[in-house]
Parts: sequence; C-alpha cells; structure tokens
Amino acid sequence: MNQDLLIRLFKSIEGEKNDDIIKVAGKIVDDENQKGHSKLAAKLKEILDKNITSYSSFKGELKELLPKGVIIPTDKRYNVALAQYVHREELRHEMVLSIETETRIKRIEKEYVARERLQKHGLKPKQKIFLYGAPGCGKSMTAERIAWNIGLPFLKVRFEAIMSSYLGESASNLKKLFDSIKTFPCLLLLDEFDFVAKSRSNNQDVGEMHRMVNILLGLLEDYDAPGLLIATTNIEGTIDQAIFRRFDEIIEIPRPNNKEILRLLKFSVSAMKVSSDINWNDLAFRMEGYSAALVVKIAKDAAKEAVVTSTGIIQNSHLQTSLSENGIFNK
Repeated sequence: MNQDLLIRLFKSIEGEKNDDIIKVAGKIVDDENQKGHSKLAAKLKEILDKNITSYSSFKGELKELLPKGVIIPTDKRYNVALAQYVHREELRHEMVLSIETETRIKRIEKEYVARERLQKHGLKPKQKIFLYGAPGCGKSMTAERIAWNIGLPFLKVRFEAIMSSYLGESASNLKKLFDSIKTFPCLLLLDEFDFVAKSRSNNQDVGEMHRMVNILLGLLEDYDAPGLLIATTNIEGTIDQAIFRRFDEIIEIPRPNNKEILRLLKFSVSAMKVSSDINWNDLAFRMEGYSAALVVKIAKDAAKEAVVTSTGIIQNSHLQTSLSENGIFNK
C-alpha cells in the first residue's frame, strides 16, 4: 500500500488503545519501521496517537453530557461510536431560508419549547422531521440550527459505523442506537438518509438492506424519545414510501431565490469592507439556480482574494472572478 493511502487510512481510524483496530494499526507502524520507512512510520504514529487522544476526549465529554445510565453504543467489531456528538459552539445556526421554510422550521422549534403545555392538552410536538432538497441547500445546517435554538445536544448518526458486512449486524447497530436515546433529550440527525432507507421496490438490493428498511420502519413508528429526530436526503425518489409516512413533518429545503441569494451574499461578507460599485442585484441574478452553499463559497472566495491581493476591500472584480471560477460547480 502506498504512503498516501496509508495516511488516509490512518486518518479514518479512531478508538481506544486496547481496541482491535488500534492494535492492528500499531502493527502496521511497527512493520513500516522494520522496512526502514522511519519517516512514514513516525507520521502514521503521530496520526494514530492524535486520533486516540481525540477519541478519548470525545468519550469523556460525551460521558459528562449524557445523563446517568445513557450510553452511546458502539459497533460490535471495532468499538466505534454509532453516533458523533457535535459541540454546541460548532453548530452552524446562522442561515438564510425562504419565508415559507423559515415559518415551518420556527413552528417545529416553538412546539418543542412548548411541549409541556401541549401535553396538558393531550397534544404532542412534531418530533420526526424529514428534510429533502438539492445538495448544498442547508438540510444538515437546518438541523444544527434547530438544535442550537432549542438547546438540544446534537448527535449525528455515523452510517459508516452502523453498516456492517456481517449478516444482521447493521440492523442490530441501528436498534442499539435508537434504544440508547429512549430517555435522552437530544437531536438525532440521520444525514443522507437514503444511505439506509432505500426503497424495497429496488430489486438490485440484497436481502440485508430490505431487513434494514423493515427494522427502520419499526424504529420510526415506535420513536417516542424526549428529543427530536431529523432525517435528510438529496434523493427523495429512492426513499421507501412507507418510511415517509412515519414522519410528522416533511419539508423541502429549496434552492435560494434571487432575494435570498442577495441576502446570502451580503451576509457572507458582512465582516469586511466592500466597494460601493458592486452590482449586487446583477450578481444575484447570475447566480439564479445556485445552491446556498455555492453562493456562500463564491462570496467567501472573493473575500479571501481581497485580503490576499489587495487592501482587504472586496471589489466587484473579486466577486466576478470568484463567480467565474466557481460557476463550473453548478453545471
């Protein structure tokens, strides 16, 4: 295996010192040393040690966060956590949404905050939310914003840990994760939900995926944890229709319109000085159909260009260049 592949592999490894996967990685480091590849071995050991420290810190913080008796489960074979905790200060929560989408998201937040009052009237807040739309339009960010606004710990399902090549383990992992949050108020994000919720009508899928969908149907049907569950997908058409019916709210996160693009552009460069000759309306018109993420990238790239090559004032030329360079990503 070449050096680049080894380094990429080691960057994806995490766990505790006594975990099997860490021991195997340690043997690889020893082998590279014996081959005389001392620099590579040192680099791999540095990455491995850093990941071990980071993982131990994560588990310690998560232990403090979780109430007594609540444990985020790990997969059976490699002891990797089935969900990732995202620090509150790392949650993205400032965003631009359409008025209709903003109204629906705020309603979810208000219902959750008022859940005890609703309960007195025999009512329940929306708990299972499905967000769909084109890539880069803010589905995951919307979930993070909801967690930020209502103060819920944010857990992101790690499908790479959930999925297993061993028969029955994937479904077991998913069930373990849902069981672990039955009494834990948190926002659980199932990002890129189509990874696991593929339609059972797809004849190309193996039986294991069909079993996963059936397990997921039951878990969604029975979900009654004290937090929120949010699933996102770019590919609405591949999701099993029976799964759609298990959600309390289904919301499309659309591409921004011209007014929203204009707000995104100005918001993204609001910390810097801008030239008075910039035609913002023309820029927004030319970016029609772009995702929110691409609009922000264009603005940020122009800002960086202004800092690196001039006085730190964003000029029209910086934005035009950035638009020209990034426009290819929308084709």
